[in-house]
Amino acid sequence: MIKFMLLTIIFASFVASVDAQECAAPEPREVFVGTKTSVEALERSKNDDSETGEWIQLFNGKDLTGWTPKIRGHELGVNYGETFRVQDGLLTVSYDQYKPEDFLSMDGKNRKDWEKFGHLFYKDTFSHYLLRVEYRFTGDQVENGPGWAFRNNGLMLHGQDPAKMGVNQKFPVSIEVQLLGAGETGERSTLNLCTPGTNVVMDGKLFKRHCTSSNSPSFRGDQWVTVEIEVRGNEVIRHWVDGKVVLEYTKPQLDDRDAEARPLIVDGNLMLESGTISLQSESHPTQFRKIELKKLSDKTTR
Repeated sequence: MIKFMLLTIIFASFVASVDAQECAAPEPREVFVGTKTSVEALERSKNDDSETGEWIQLFNGKDLTGWTPKIRGHELGVNYGETFRVQDGLLTVSYDQYKPEDFLSMDGKNRKDWEKFGHLFYKDTFSHYLLRVEYRFTGDQVENGPGWAFRNNGLMLHGQDPAKMGVNQKFPVSIEVQLLGAGETGERSTLNLCTPGTNVVMDGKLFKRHCTSSNSPSFRGDQWVTVEIEVRGNEVIRHWVDGKVVLEYTKPQLDDRDAEARPLIVDGNLMLESGTISLQSESHPTQFRKIELKKLSDKTTR
């Protein structure tokens, strides 16, 4: 009996360790921007290498025209609790109309984990573009919100068609560029990378870790933060903050180990060339005052 109890304790400790690893802070990385291309050249290319030079306003500052919500547990198009709304000209993520049961686990587990994650999808798909976003976090995180979701939102790029998402699917298969805010103390970068159902290549090697940190500065409180994401199809994706590349990777691709990604693989091709763009609702109120996109040419930049 004692031997059985000891085995039970060891197994429980192992499971807790695995859960903790999945929610652990992403691993910081140094950013390496090729040997043949200077940061100045990248900056010129990012700003000048566009099809028309015009910015497309994905958010019109008035309403959610062009955007469709997908909230976990609900069909596509149902904006449960007006999670996504426009207030005072700002695209706002809010949970003030949620019910008490919305703040409990949706997986039938004996946990009080908030899991009603949502996404707001733009109507068009894109391949080569520069995305500029101004965001901030407001107020407090919802009750039972995961610790990792404190001041956490995201830009889901090269994403799957939301019509192909399961009703209870947590996240679209995509490349997630995390929008993050730091607490009162300690450091926490923004524009980190997470890969729901995907992988990327870093330093010439397939990178399978779920999340990794950028080398951006920390942003605290409710200050407005401006970020840019340079997306070049399947060639390269760069995260920009304050005129600096804070993370870079290549060959975004589907992960054939992932159950939600496997149905999206066609003829064995894993590579992601284009896809949807969506914003998140992950338990912390967020506001966006600008979401704009400039189409880039598909010529190589490296």
